[in-house]
Amino acid sequence: MNNPFTLQGKNIIVTGASSGIGRQCAITCSRMGARVVLIARNKERLQETLSLLNGDGHQCYTYDFSNSQGIIGLVSTIVNDCGRIDGMVYAAGIEKTVPFKLLKPEDYSEIIQVNTLSAFEMARQVSAMKNFSKEGGGLVFIASITASIARPGTAAYTASKGALVSTTRVLASELAKRKVRVNCVSPGTVLTPLMENFLSTLSEEDYKKRIDGFPLGLGTTDDIANACVYLLSDASRWITGQNLIVDGGYTVM
Repeated sequence: MNNPFTLQGKNIIVTGASSGIGRQCAITCSRMGARVVLIARNKERLQETLSLLNGDGHQCYTYDFSNSQGIIGLVSTIVNDCGRIDGMVYAAGIEKTVPFKLLKPEDYSEIIQVNTLSAFEMARQVSAMKNFSKEGGGLVFIASITASIARPGTAAYTASKGALVSTTRVLASELAKRKVRVNCVSPGTVLTPLMENFLSTLSEEDYKKRIDGFPLGLGTTDDIANACVYLLSDASRWITGQNLIVDGGYTVM
């Protein structure tokens, strides 16, 4: 019986693959049969992720997305080494929680460069006709529910993720003729190591307030990775230009 959710035989790029959501996306993609291309800044952590993958044929590349100038060469190398790309999850990202009155132009520049501009350039290069599968596939940006809600101290981060959500619709319309689907996944509070450290700094009152906002509780990286696999697979062949909010019900309260 054909399984539309499988990624068997597909080459899937995952950026930010050294930790958190990106690492779990890589692991889950490998479990679904994909050959995974891991990209992140930290070589040692990439090797840790590689050791957790199922199957073989996976590749690691170190790259710092604070610079988008080398992305064309990076993607060219990946295609030469691995063949045409069938999908991508852009999970690389940085965050600063700073009150608006203290934000400086360089804060916006740093965050938007990594979270947004390099995401767009990766999508542009990966989806090029010479680089992408002729059968089509999926591009998935990891956005955030902050693109849909107001959370104090996240102006720069929210701007970077909101741009992903809005531009996804444009890219979806332009790339649909080549069967390249473009979607976002917007997580709520997910229990990554970084988030657990942040939550540990909150007062008991603020912690309870944060937790109580999620009717289904806080999320795990598996919850986000499963959504990404769906959007990469043939099961979502008729879905593009969408922002899939995965937040345990936070935004409906």
